[in-house]
Amino acid sequence: MKKNSVRHLTIAALLVAMGIIIPMVMPRVTIGPASFTLASHVPLFLAMFFSPGVAVAVSLGTGFGFFLSATPIIALRALSHLLFAVIGAFYLQKHPTIVLSKNKFILFNGRFQLFNLVIGLIHSVAELAVVSVFYTMGNMPETYYSQGYMYSIFLLMGIGGLIHSLVDYNIAYFVAHALSKQFDIPVFSQAKKMEKVKVDILPKESEPII
Repeated sequence: MKKNSVRHLTIAALLVAMGIIIPMVMPRVTIGPASFTLASHVPLFLAMFFSPGVAVAVSLGTGFGFFLSATPIIALRALSHLLFAVIGAFYLQKHPTIVLSKNKFILFNGRFQLFNLVIGLIHSVAELAVVSVFYTMGNMPETYYSQGYMYSIFLLMGIGGLIHSLVDYNIAYFVAHALSKQFDIPVFSQAKKMEKVKVDILPKESEPII
């Protein structure tokens, strides 16, 4: 148990560091006045595949890290990730087989992508709430006000944020799926065990079904 806790703590620390560094080095897609950094949410999404505790640690770690390295609005947006991270991590822990797919590509797994959409909506709404507070307080750059709330906040930050979340979660899945072949990633390991048990209890072709 102690060994597993130390392992999770180490993983959480690495993911926190990645979560702070990625927005500084990865390319950005700018649709004025908003910008979206590719893979900026991937470390937190990866944390969800380990445990709710790791997800909480990474969301809090990145949030407080941004208080030291970025503006308050960015830091609070990062802290708002705690909501979807906890919900998503608990769901994956309870339903790990959602990461398995009969199709070659997870993009065609409707159940998984529905989960991705729900997490994306929670993610987007939480960030939208934070940004809306700053907008109404008059603490946003002038370019946001010149474009109006519906375009610069609801459309770009809300809908754009949802799309950003969907893309990043799929990137995180592909990374986690690849790593799970060599390393123990709890959600994937548990999913494989459950699938194996399911196969083992099915009657063989030569056995009569009573």
